Amino acid sequence: MTDTTTAAPAQVRALPVTDLSLVVLVGTTGSGKSSFARKHFLPTQVVSSDFCRGLVADDENDQSASSDAFDVLHYIVGKRLAAGRFTVVDATNVQQEARRRLVQIAREHDVLPIAIVLDVPPDVCAERNRTRPDRQLSPHVIPRQQRELRRSLRGLEREGFRKVHVLRGEAEVGAARIVIEKRFNDLRHLTGPFDIVGDIHGCRSELETLLVRLGYTLTRDEQGRPVDAAHPEGRTAVFVGDLVDRGPDTPGVLRLVMGMVVAGHAICVPGNHENKLGRWMAGRKVTVSYGLQESVDQLAGESEEFRAQVQAFMRDLVSHYLLDGGDLVVCHAGLPEKYHGRTSGRVRSHALYGDTTGETDEYGLPVRYPWAEEYRGRALVVYGHTPVPSASFLNNTICLDTGCVFGGSLTALRYPERELVSVPAEQEWYAPVRPMHGDAPGARDGRPLDLADVAGRRVVDTTHHGRVAVREENAAAALEVMSRFALDPRLLAYLPPTMAPSATSRREGYLEHPEEAFFAYRHDGVRQVVCEEKHMGSRAVVLVTRDAAVLEKRFGVEAPGAVWTRTGRAFLSDEELTGAVLDRVRAAAERAGLFEELASDWLLLDAELMPWSLKAAELLRRQYAAVGAAAGAALPRALAALEQGTGRGLELAELTERQRRRAADAEAFTAAYRRYCWPTEGLSGIRLAPFQVLAAEGANLAVRPHDQHLAWIDRLVAADDPQEPILRSTGRLVVDTSDEESIAAGVAWWEDLTAAGGEGMVVKPLASLVRREAGEGRPGGLVQPGIKVRGREYLRIIYGPDYTRHLEQLRQRSLGHKRSLALREYALGLEALDRLAAGEPLWRVHEAVFAVLALESEPVDPRL
Repeated sequence: MTDTTTAAPAQVRALPVTDLSLVVLVGTTGSGKSSFARKHFLPTQVVSSDFCRGLVADDENDQSASSDAFDVLHYIVGKRLAAGRFTVVDATNVQQEARRRLVQIAREHDVLPIAIVLDVPPDVCAERNRTRPDRQLSPHVIPRQQRELRRSLRGLEREGFRKVHVLRGEAEVGAARIVIEKRFNDLRHLTGPFDIVGDIHGCRSELETLLVRLGYTLTRDEQGRPVDAAHPEGRTAVFVGDLVDRGPDTPGVLRLVMGMVVAGHAICVPGNHENKLGRWMAGRKVTVSYGLQESVDQLAGESEEFRAQVQAFMRDLVSHYLLDGGDLVVCHAGLPEKYHGRTSGRVRSHALYGDTTGETDEYGLPVRYPWAEEYRGRALVVYGHTPVPSASFLNNTICLDTGCVFGGSLTALRYPERELVSVPAEQEWYAPVRPMHGDAPGARDGRPLDLADVAGRRVVDTTHHGRVAVREENAAAALEVMSRFALDPRLLAYLPPTMAPSATSRREGYLEHPEEAFFAYRHDGVRQVVCEEKHMGSRAVVLVTRDAAVLEKRFGVEAPGAVWTRTGRAFLSDEELTGAVLDRVRAAAERAGLFEELASDWLLLDAELMPWSLKAAELLRRQYAAVGAAAGAALPRALAALEQGTGRGLELAELTERQRRRAADAEAFTAAYRRYCWPTEGLSGIRLAPFQVLAAEGANLAVRPHDQHLAWIDRLVAADDPQEPILRSTGRLVVDTSDEESIAAGVAWWEDLTAAGGEGMVVKPLASLVRREAGEGRPGGLVQPGIKVRGREYLRIIYGPDYTRHLEQLRQRSLGHKRSLALREYALGLEALDRLAAGEPLWRVHEAVFAVLALESEPVDPRL
């Protein structure tokens, strides 16, 4: 309200200001607006007309530049409000036209405009201006501004200012104190857990049944009517509105919900039916339709006191709430991201009624704009309003109105579990205008990514590693791969991350050695690590299901499963062979009981598929076999010529010995890569070595300890067909990084593996997901999920036949970028699995998967 009190002795006066609003300072030149702004607000929050005038004219007092200056001011204000930032405008603002534009900008961005008027006597303002040598004003300026201010005082609220604070005189201005108030819809401090209940429409009995099923204990009054419900574990019920109308007991529903709200056991947002009933109870003219008559008749039998409580309750309901740090938004009819936490009539209207196209359907009902199909916000939006046969997620939104009053069901969403709980209607209480059939607005989104979701520079928020940025050029490279070569993107729920190599060893003859990996984990505070055999194949992700219908239901693709590479391509070009591999994995998983144990009809496995030549035959021929063949053809002849020269008395001993070493290195190189190649025919010769169960329905299993994963894999391998097994177990050894004997045993195991021709091993924290505590000169954060330690002979394939003679140069390799890449991709992979487990829409899962593929195009030494 406008403050019209007269001047009073100086005393502290609190000026409430909403935390997201546009504060407009109003006062004549010299009234102290800039000083007031400096005293009460952050410098970054204040946009000054003088400063903007200086930007465009290099002179803050150049009045001829005012038009351009205010264009800049309005632009900055708009950008700040669009970003949700509290903003203060420091200008005279005594003219209505100047204020009108600012009110308009506030409305465009759905924030509250607030006026703070500094009504300081004109002689004080004139004296202040006289003491400023940089400002020369005509004598008529301040009196004119004072007259304009006087004319403005009574009409500021009519202009659209939601709050008006008038400070009269220097004393009041000096004694004022700004009090920042939270918006009514800001309940981000409430983190749940919540039980969000869909449209009830007077179905009191079904509401009681649902609350009991959710675990709430009902409290009844002397007449046996439910007046409260509390959960023993402290959960909070959230009602999405439309408590009233159509059903058999609107007063009973209101009595229970109001009691829960008063007791702090529930919160509630209004529906369009509460809005209409409230207006009817206030005596306004409304059309009694769409079930309002039932509420009117039922409330007529209640006491005047109860009706007054109902009216007050509905009047105080807030259009929508931000909960759980802003990750959850609850409203009645849905809300686009740009309206979250905003306060305006437009926001309230959308929250109550949604947005319509202006058309009507065959039943005479408005056609609603499909905002949820375009939603890309981070917050989960839970709403009701439009009856659907069953609730399901669409683009991180879900509609919970499952038509209880129409004979459907009453549905609740457990949050953060994302578990749906429903009870059937006891009967059809009200005949629907439109039949309860057809696709739900929340039907599972089976569409692949939209170009807008991946184009340009991207920033992906991850739970375990914060924000991960993707460069525009890397996103373009990933889009090329995904669109041209990847299998059906609806199946690509995960891409494996790259892996960091161990720190460079200083041991004689070694570039990598297990001790560096053990010491690195010990430094990070990881005591127990598991060493896993590194198989001689290629990384493969395996999605296996009990039957093709499972993928149709879960991923929208009719297929028996899939096997793909680190870049999302089908691993085997032969679909029949892929099906045969999946059949074997499926049969083993059935016999091992993994589907039942994990309560899932599908499993996602991380594995190695062997031999390496199965995928990289062309690479072997062109890059490795060519080197071996060239060496095999040239070096024996060179040695023969050298030996002939030596026989003739030439001094060629040193050169001959060097060429012998080269020939031995080339032979070792050929032997090394040949270990990774063997012939296959159909399933014969193929080996699959799973080492981790990544995910199952509703569960991200990648964060489970590695010994649990290996136990699952052992059961899977043991259940394979013993006559012609294709599944291979993964050798492992647990090492205590604080015990020298245990470390020595780990080194010996690695030496045995590599001496027998093995590639090496991967060292992982036994607990899987580990965070490092900050301290002792080390930052906090994720610990590397795995460090690969490759054998001497395998590194010959990577660095060349004679790499051991260049170890000093190779030891200068830089590992920082590779390690950073490994952590970022690991966090993105976990994020994808978390979103998949939570049932989030495809584009949310793909956002993280696509980022992994994009990071793979970052320039890094491919030998690492």
